[in-house]
Amino acid sequence: MKLVIKSIEFYSFNNELWYKNLETGVNEKFTESSTDMASFVIDEMYEFWADAYKALDKEYKSLDFNTQFKRFRVARRFIRCNCGNIDDIKDIDESGKFHFEHVPCPLRGECQLENIVCHPKFNSKISDSEKRVLELLYKGEEKSYIADKLCLSEHTVNNHIRNAYRRIGVHSTADFIKYASTNHIFK
Repeated sequence: MKLVIKSIEFYSFNNELWYKNLETGVNEKFTESSTDMASFVIDEMYEFWADAYKALDKEYKSLDFNTQFKRFRVARRFIRCNCGNIDDIKDIDESGKFHFEHVPCPLRGECQLENIVCHPKFNSKISDSEKRVLELLYKGEEKSYIADKLCLSEHTVNNHIRNAYRRIGVHSTADFIKYASTNHIFK
């Protein structure tokens, strides 16, 4: 089961990366042992910011011998490039969605990973699996029927719907139906 991290604000203090769980008020330093947070960030990068993930995977290739440390470094770099200012906008909200900030960087204009890792391009392409699920949803089928028809669990159906909605920027089935009709996705 995929871990969902909620209501997080990242910040830098004494040149270290910290995060505050806004639901509990607990502050934690982001370290190599922050494996749940690193895994969540890596999974989200892989799913929604694939170019950033590939670039950082290549950047830290020399750490392939130590997977946990490499994952920590990749996640930390992604966070530091996109979050880190203390403000009123949660860096990760209640639904697990990231909200990036314009983070001051001494390498702005010189970094080879600018607009790849920082300000990454969101992957808006719906996968073939998601499209099969969405087409049945568009036709008015229930999620349980979709799961049976496609030999998937209802959990997987819900994940496909959630991820696809996020990619295309809709928040409900009604929004999706309107989007699909307007963009002629299934015609």
